[in-house]
Amino acid sequence: MMHFDVLTLFPEMFAAVDTSIVGRAREKGLVEFNFVNIRDFSNDKHNKADDYPFGGGPGMLMMADPIFGAMGSVDAGHKKVIYMSPRGRVIDKDKLVDLSREEELVILCGHYEGVDQRALDYWDAEEISIGDYVLTGGELPAMVLIDALARLVPGVLASEEAATEESIYSGLLEYPQYTKPRNYQGMEVPEVLTNGNHKLIHLWNFEEALKLTRDLRPDLFEEFVKNHRELNKDEQKVMEKVINML
Repeated sequence: MMHFDVLTLFPEMFAAVDTSIVGRAREKGLVEFNFVNIRDFSNDKHNKADDYPFGGGPGMLMMADPIFGAMGSVDAGHKKVIYMSPRGRVIDKDKLVDLSREEELVILCGHYEGVDQRALDYWDAEEISIGDYVLTGGELPAMVLIDALARLVPGVLASEEAATEESIYSGLLEYPQYTKPRNYQGMEVPEVLTNGNHKLIHLWNFEEALKLTRDLRPDLFEEFVKNHRELNKDEQKVMEKVINML
C-alpha cells in the first residue's frame, strides 16, 4: 500500500481521486489518502494562510506557520516531502519509479505566488514539476503525480504488464492500437493485428513504436538506438529498417 498525505488549501478539488482506477484502488486498500486543509492550522480567526511577500512583488505568499502545523500533523519529519512547483524537476519515468518505492509521501500544494521558503527548507521538500508552465495552484499537478504513482502500485492495474505498457520497448512512444469494428467508415484495422500471429504482431508494434518515436521524439529515438542492447535478431532487423528510412 502507498499512503499519501496531501496538504492543500482546497481539499475539495481532490474528489477526482475517488473515481476510476485510483478510486477502485483506494477501495481495495492499495492506496490511501489523507487530505489536510492547511487553513485548519492558521492562527488567524479568519483562517488566513497567506500574506504579502517581504521585499514586495505581485500576489500573495502562503505563510510558513500554517504549513508547519499541517506538516507536523502528518509527522512529515519521518516521510518523503514533495512540493509541487514549476521550478522543480519535471517528472519522468525514472523519477516516478524512484518515488514509487516510498511507502508514504507528503505532497504540499502551493497556491498564489508560492510558499514561504522556510517551509520548504525546514521540511527538506523536494520540488517536483509536471511541465515548464505555471498553473494557479499545486492541486492539479499533485493529482497528476498521484495518478502516475498509483498505477505503479502492485495490484492497482489488471496486470503487472499494464503498469509499464507505455514503456515495453524502453524509451519508445506507444504504438497505435485498434478495437472493434475491423472496418469503420472505410478505415481498416491493419491486417497483421487480426491474423493471430503473435510474433508478427509484436514486430509490427515494435516497428510502429520506432517510427512514431523517430518522427515525434527524435531525441528519444536517438537515445534508444544508441543505448539499447536487448534486441533479438528480428527486432534488430526492424530497427535497422526504420533507421534506413531516414
